[in-house]
Amino acid sequence: MAKTKADLLAEAKELGLDLSEKLKVAEIAAEIKAAKTVPTAKAGKRSSKGIKEAAEKEAKLELQQEGDKEADEEAGKPKQPVKPARPKLERQGKKHREAAKLVEKGKNYALKPAAELLPKISTAKFDATAELHIRLNVDPKQSDQNIRDQVVLPAGTGKDVRVAVFGEDAEVATAKKAGAEVAGGDSLLAKLDKGEFDFDVLIASPKVMAKLGKYARQLGPKGLMPNPKSGTVSTDIEKAVTEAKAGRVEYRVDEAGIVHVAFGKVSFGADKLLENLQAILRSIKNNKPGSIKGSYISSAFVTVSMGPSVKLDISEINAL
Repeated sequence: MAKTKADLLAEAKELGLDLSEKLKVAEIAAEIKAAKTVPTAKAGKRSSKGIKEAAEKEAKLELQQEGDKEADEEAGKPKQPVKPARPKLERQGKKHREAAKLVEKGKNYALKPAAELLPKISTAKFDATAELHIRLNVDPKQSDQNIRDQVVLPAGTGKDVRVAVFGEDAEVATAKKAGAEVAGGDSLLAKLDKGEFDFDVLIASPKVMAKLGKYARQLGPKGLMPNPKSGTVSTDIEKAVTEAKAGRVEYRVDEAGIVHVAFGKVSFGADKLLENLQAILRSIKNNKPGSIKGSYISSAFVTVSMGPSVKLDISEINAL
């Protein structure tokens, strides 16, 4: 019968060994065996050092065998069944699931029915934003396929846009007449030095753009740095301010070849949402690179801030 740990500790105490109770049975047995063995040589396998190393090796081997045995026992246990994850729709809230019932599964919606559906599927208590997500068959790494443009929405964005203009004295006066909330030269730079960015759009004339260079690190991440492609660097300050106030949006394809852009508020109603949606889709279509020979649009969806998505009919988009 194998000795218990208590028996081995008692035997070790009789031999004058002070062993910890934290040691495993195999380790205690190895220490007792080493203590009972009488060394017959000063060096070699039968020396005290050699015997101790052999005992440690044997103890290590026993521990390894015990671990292998436990692993075999664990492997022999029947595997617990893995509960499959619930579908994504089932994990959504009750309001979202109810709204999803209004969207016919697998159907490609025409633009007008899709616009009419957006106010119905919004589950938010606030005035939700209508969004377009369209996947293009482009490679954004190619300069000619890095789709980017800006569109003035016919019905506006639904946001109160604060416009700032940086320019010379005559341009500042024009900007204020056009409705810019903030306009100035050195006075505007002084505000930027203090970290005051109390505006949503910054417009500048080409003459003074060089002075904004040192503020690029502050303005760039906020999306406020003037850029000719977005229409915020212009010689016609009055037109730029008017368009910004009217509801100009900028879109750009991301690394995955998808354009994400908001085109209004749910409170606009179906007609105004349809006008804005068509304006953006025409702009995207007109920006098709000449190097794209096959299909340009892969898929398109519209949705709201809190609600299900609606898949659009690509053939109608191509016909715009």
